Amino acid sequence: MNADGAAPREPADIALTATVKADELRFEEAPRTNVEFTGYPDHDSGSGSDRTNLPDRVEEGVTYRHVRVDYVLVSTLVIPTDEQGPGRR
Repeated sequence: MNADGAAPREPADIALTATVKADELRFEEAPRTNVEFTGYPDHDSGSGSDRTNLPDRVEEGVTYRHVRVDYVLVSTLVIPTDEQGPGRR
């Protein structure tokens, strides 16, 4: 999904997926995370995760068990055209 919550157009030019599993996971400090998309050419990009036994905002000192996080990042390049202005590849 992108900043407005909509998914980029399919098929994506770039797609990255990852799965992380843990029997136990504990945070001594709550992490501060940020995903930022920059660069040229312009792009329609987004990312998101599906979590099992792990809340979106973790708590410090809490042990989470049988954790799984499925993460996806997708991007579709937007190539400008001379005749029509910005256009899709």
